[in-house]
Amino acid sequence: MTIYKPWIGRAVRLFFLLALLLCAFFLYSLVRIRETASVRFSPTTEVQEMPLYKHVARLSVAIGSRSIFEYDKLMAAKEYILACLKAMGYRPALQDYSYQGRIFSNITASLPGKTHPEEVVVIGAHFDTVIGSPGADDNASGVATLLEMCRLLKNAAPERTLEMVFFTLEEPPLFRSEYMGSLVYARAAKKEKKKIIAMLSLEMLGYYSDQHGKQSFPAPLMNLLYPSTPNFIAVVGDLSSRSLAQRVTSSLRQKQGIMVESLSTFSFLPGIDFSDHRSFWKMGYPAVMITDTAFYRNPNYHTEEDKPETLDFPRMSRLLEALVATAQDLTNSAPRKVP
Repeated sequence: MTIYKPWIGRAVRLFFLLALLLCAFFLYSLVRIRETASVRFSPTTEVQEMPLYKHVARLSVAIGSRSIFEYDKLMAAKEYILACLKAMGYRPALQDYSYQGRIFSNITASLPGKTHPEEVVVIGAHFDTVIGSPGADDNASGVATLLEMCRLLKNAAPERTLEMVFFTLEEPPLFRSEYMGSLVYARAAKKEKKKIIAMLSLEMLGYYSDQHGKQSFPAPLMNLLYPSTPNFIAVVGDLSSRSLAQRVTSSLRQKQGIMVESLSTFSFLPGIDFSDHRSFWKMGYPAVMITDTAFYRNPNYHTEEDKPETLDFPRMSRLLEALVATAQDLTNSAPRKVP
């Protein structure tokens, strides 16, 4: 005989009520940010000469929307990344796989570890977009930053192996599917028993504003704990990646001129797992997302207005320097506790 326990029913109703409230708040946050006026810059000659700007302009303007539905443009982005890496002196490796009769590729530039080559740090960024969006912030900003990290680290001699990976097919309709480039990579790494000690996903790094109140959040009351001015970079992890998130945050904060906030929480909060780090979580690897918080501040997210003139390249340049130092920290320093 089954004995009905009233508290179970109440708990289920409470759970669904909280889920409904969270979804409602998420939708409210999206609408509020989407209706916000976008920041815009008139790039100076100095900015236009920055390698970061040139990469973003090449991907988002010269090539443009590079989605699963625009194979030629996606391949043009792939060839541009390969050409840049080869010009830097790398011999990039392609991880090819098939989807609907076409070949797609992840691209890896590696720096082998000198003393602990079996320990691997992965830093990745996806180079595809949703259809119709130039994808300057999402995610030419991440690709440009990773390309410049490759250039600045080319002559490094890390103790651990550093793999800088340009992922394909992160965006819908293949997000969360087995055909995400990052999941293809992470699953293969798990099968090979690769010892990935840290993964950093570079996801939208260029949109900032100094207007108070223009930052939104995935849950109510977070504005009491985090800045409401969208002028910071966020390091986001799940609870199992908390130690890595703390370490990356601590390292990034060593660079003057950038503000860094950290969040380690449940992955079911909207947006927490919305990038390639999710694939590594699924395979049991520690991973964090480094982001400008995407649709929680950028009204151009997944639209035709995601253009270079909405990005803050001086801030991106400072973040680049901090990320290079963080990569060196992760590949050279012994694991350390962060207070």
